[in-house]
Amino acid sequence: MHLILASNSPRRRELLKTITEDFTVEPSLYEERAGKLSAYDTVEKFARGKAAEVFSRFPHSLVLGADTVVSLEGRVLGKPKNSADAARMLRLLSGKTHAVYTGVCLISDDFEAYHVAKTAVTFHVLSEELIAKYIASGLPLDKAGAYGIQDGYALVESIEGSYTNVVGLPVEEVRAMLARGGYKC
Repeated sequence: MHLILASNSPRRRELLKTITEDFTVEPSLYEERAGKLSAYDTVEKFARGKAAEVFSRFPHSLVLGADTVVSLEGRVLGKPKNSADAARMLRLLSGKTHAVYTGVCLISDDFEAYHVAKTAVTFHVLSEELIAKYIASGLPLDKAGAYGIQDGYALVESIEGSYTNVVGLPVEEVRAMLARGGYKC
């Protein structure tokens, strides 16, 4: 069975490679429109939508879709629109604990499963200098919540839950889903 990752994220690609090298990447054309959904419902909807869209173009495959958002006090933070939006998000997260949700969906001809992982992340209090330096690097602009835990900046004080979930793909859950779907890892 051919495995397709329905994502253009280099981070998801690298994380999936820790499970298997035998997959291809096909970015989803699914249009993300969350509306007033909770973080949990948003990532579930988007992961399912991405996987289903790619499966419709590549039937008889096993398709893995995923989506990640950051949630602070019930407010969903997706990818920043620009540098100013990234700075705003980082200031909101500074010194606080937030949740990172990643929804994953696996679809084949006779199998569909989904899972939503949640990790609690606590930020250090961030100085304006650190925020400016991080934004100048360009790294936060394509990430939910305007940060990547793997980027090498001293943003995160602690996490409770899956590190790989915060990066963008909860590897432990994906491995179990693939096994249930009949994929040999």
